[in-house]
Order: sequence, then structure tokens, then C-alpha cells
Amino acid sequence: MATEASLGPLPHASGTGRPVPEAEPALVERWRSGGGELVDLLSQVREGLGGVAAFRLGPDRTVLVTDPHAVQHVLARHADQYVKRSHRARPLIGDGVVAATGEAWKRQRRLLQSQFTGTGMRRYEQRIGEAARITAERWAGYARTGQTLDVGQEMRRFALDTIWRSLTGHPLDDETERELGSVATVVAALPTLPADGADARDAVAADLARIDAVARHAIEAARSEAPGPDGPGLLHVLVDAAAERPEYTDQLIRDELITLLVAGHETTATTLTWLYLLLDRYPATREQALAAGGEGSPQRRQAIQALIHETLRLYPSAWIIPRHATEDDTVAGYAIEAGTDILVCPYLTHRDPELWPDPERFDPRRFTTSDGRPTHPGAYLPFGIGPRACLGLQFALRESTVLLEHLLPAHTPAFRSLPTKAAYSITVRPDGPTPATLQPKADADRPDRSQPSA
Repeated sequence: MATEASLGPLPHASGTGRPVPEAEPALVERWRSGGGELVDLLSQVREGLGGVAAFRLGPDRTVLVTDPHAVQHVLARHADQYVKRSHRARPLIGDGVVAATGEAWKRQRRLLQSQFTGTGMRRYEQRIGEAARITAERWAGYARTGQTLDVGQEMRRFALDTIWRSLTGHPLDDETERELGSVATVVAALPTLPADGADARDAVAADLARIDAVARHAIEAARSEAPGPDGPGLLHVLVDAAAERPEYTDQLIRDELITLLVAGHETTATTLTWLYLLLDRYPATREQALAAGGEGSPQRRQAIQALIHETLRLYPSAWIIPRHATEDDTVAGYAIEAGTDILVCPYLTHRDPELWPDPERFDPRRFTTSDGRPTHPGAYLPFGIGPRACLGLQFALRESTVLLEHLLPAHTPAFRSLPTKAAYSITVRPDGPTPATLQPKADADRPDRSQPSA
């Protein structure tokens, strides 16, 4: 197992460093002609040049950062020097906290921070549990009838119900669920939208209009109606803030609502879908998690959380994190000039064989044994690290754990077909449907398809 001492040079203070090694233009041209994903180019750059390396897709240079020390330097230790300039989802989320910058971001984050820690999280326990219970009942019905379900759609439905309850205090109704289907449509379209913001919004105008209508109705209800059966939600916090903070206009409340909606269900649904696909390939890991302890025991909960963490290692919620250097600096001994675009890539850091032995293998034991994973904070960052790390980390882990505590002991999906590749957008998602039927219990003798047959 790699230790901190073996991870390369420590970050240097600002000053003159050695030049960042840069990929040859021929490598980029071969990648272009091959029509590969961006992650393919980044992987080649990292493999050939190391954890701090540069490449050019145009006249300007971009620096790829995957070395854990350099990751921590950029995202945590010197976050004020490496700033977020824009966000790919801005046509959808506007000026919500994920896309906001500067003082506006600080104010918005302070308002929301308390909602996702300590007492704030306890407020959502019942809502998470109810959404999980309803999903478990629905799956029991599928198992009885033999009906085919789509695992990805089911995970999205659960996560959307959970975040909607947390935002509004109401369970997700069928009409709202249908209208919010436009969120997934816009998210899938983001990589292909025009660079100009107005043109991008025009390209998905109809879907944005449906989303905006849902947001307007929810905001009006939060102002005029009594809290829902689960009590007030996050939306009420935003509406109440508007009484004292003039910056919380209806537009900003809308942007925060949609930001929380997208961040609160898209990543969780994707993670849970990948987890079930991985369990299909490595069925023994499911049995090991259930055998770790009895129902409701801390041991079983820890084992289930290890399944989640290992899924997030392979498919991190934030697979790529762009930043912009505002001043000259030295990172891991390399000179970074002001104005340089930086790409931190958790996806590649998590698959570095010097950090994670046999990195392509799904092995939850990495997160249950004392020496199973690298200790450096920059080596595992599925939700980012530093001041801009995802607010909803604990929320996402909690809802995923509660759902799996319901579903894993009862059902094993038998997939009728499997996605053939991943799609790299805001998240890394399976590129295709995930139809399955439910077996009422796992076959203990079912072979682990990650290993050759005897």
C-alpha cells in the first residue's frame, strides 16, 4: 500500500518551480482523430507525464492535477488562489451555490451549511426513511409480479423523492416527478450545448420552462401554505432568508432550489446505479456486506457504507473539477503561471495503481481495513475537498445507506442487459438502460464474474 511518503514531492510555497511537463501535440492529435472521450486524453497525459502535467486543446495550456499533494494544494490549502470561474450546469442552476463565486458564494454557503450537519441532518432522517420504505415496497411488488424495472430509473425516483421531501416537506407526487424528468434531459444535454449562455438556454428552453414552472409552484406553496406532513424543508429556509436578505430574490431562490434538486438526486441516483452494476459483476461483495452483521447492526452499516465508498472511488460524484489560477504559484515543485486553467481529476487519482493496488477491481475491503486505502486526503475525494467540497456529502451517504439497508437483504436484480460504456458529463453515468427483474434472494453459489470460471 502506498504511504504518504511515497506519493511524490510535497507542495512548495509560491515561487519558481520547474516547468510542468507538457504532452506532445501528436498525442492530442491522435486522441482527436480517434474520437475518444476527454477522460481518455487525460489518462494518457497522466500515464505518460505524471501527477502534474500539461496539454493543449487550443493555444492555451491546461494543467492536469492528479497527484494527491497537488490536489490538496489546489483545492484545500490554496483554494483562494485556484478559483471556479464558471460551471457547466449554469444554464440549469443559474447562480445557485454550486456555480456562485466570490462573496456571493460565501453568503450562500453559510446559509446552507448548517442544514447538512448535526441537527440539520437529523431533521431529514424520517424523510429519508420514508422514501426508502416506499421504494422497498415498490420493489417487493416487482418481485411478486416478475415485472421488469429499470434500476437506474428506480434509483433516480428514490433520490428525487428524498430530496423533494427534504426541500418541500411533501412526498414526490406523480405529476411533479413527470415534470422534473426535464432535469435529467437537460443534464444529459449539457456537454453538447453551445458555449454561449443565452444560446445554451435557448437550446433547452422547453425543458427549462417545465422546471421553472415546478420551482415557481413550490416557492409559492412554501410562502402561502402550511408546512407539509414532514414539516418545513430547505425551501422554507431560503424563503425565510428573503425577508432579511435582499439578495434572495425569487430568481436566486429558484436557482438554489434547482441546484439542491440536481445535486441532491442526480449524483446519488448515479452512484446507486453503478453500485448495483458492480454488485452484479462482483456478487460475493454483497454477501460479505450482509454477513458482516445482523439487520440494523453497526457492522452491517459499516460494510454497506464500504460498498458505497468503493463505488464512489471508481465513479466519483465529481469526476473532474476545473479551477483557474489567479496568481503565480508552485505546486508539487512545478511552476504554475497566473491565468492557467487547472483540471483536478478525482476519477484518475482514484485509479492510480501507486495509490490503489489493482485499482480497476471493486473491493470494498479497502474501506474496512486499517491499511486498505491511502491516508492522504488528496487521494480520495469523490465529493471534492476543501472549502468548496460538496455540502451534501453526509446527506448522500445517509440516504444511500438507508436505502441499501432496505433493499440488499431482500432482492438481487437480474439484469437483462447491461450498459456497454460510461458517459462523462457532470457525473460519470452508465450510458444506457439497466433493465432487470428481481430475485427474492441472492443465490449464494452464483459465480463472481470478475474471476475466470473454474
